[in-house]
Amino acid sequence: MPSLIIEPLNTQHFIMDRDDRKRNKNIGKNFMCRLQCMFSHSSSSESRLSLEDTQQWSQSLERLLESKYGLATFRNFLKSEYSDENIEFWLTCEDYKKIKSSFRMSSRAKKIYEQFIKAESPKEINIDYHTREQIKRNVKTPTMHCFDDAQKIVFGLMERDSYPRFLRSDVYRTLLENLAADTAKG
Repeated sequence: MPSLIIEPLNTQHFIMDRDDRKRNKNIGKNFMCRLQCMFSHSSSSESRLSLEDTQQWSQSLERLLESKYGLATFRNFLKSEYSDENIEFWLTCEDYKKIKSSFRMSSRAKKIYEQFIKAESPKEINIDYHTREQIKRNVKTPTMHCFDDAQKIVFGLMERDSYPRFLRSDVYRTLLENLAADTAKG
């Protein structure tokens, strides 16, 4: 009797696996399409998503973040896992460093603190108490470097945790497979 129950489950499991593979392939194609649409302002070949560029994302987190497609893909991956606060904080800090006006810097530093640093904030990042307290003091007289320590910590967390997960993800692997297939077709 147990074999009768197991057999249909195994067949059903195989069908689900096959369906999942088809779905992942479609997700990868749809995602590629969305990425290329996002950046289709310029039709030059250098601005298109390529297999070579996509493969280079696996060399380092820096390489991934330098690529507009890589950054967009990584952000979408993190959003799908509900863990995008680190990349959002890191990008916000990069923008913050470009501020020239001391008034704007002060205003923006307070917003960053309220959004990412303060305990129980909406997108609280995972940093130690000492760093959190140092930033709390820094925000009172902000400079372009007042979030540097937290940004380094967050980058390290992404490099050790989120980035390897991304490289193993179905999204990245399917994207590589689809680009390789497209390259092979010519």
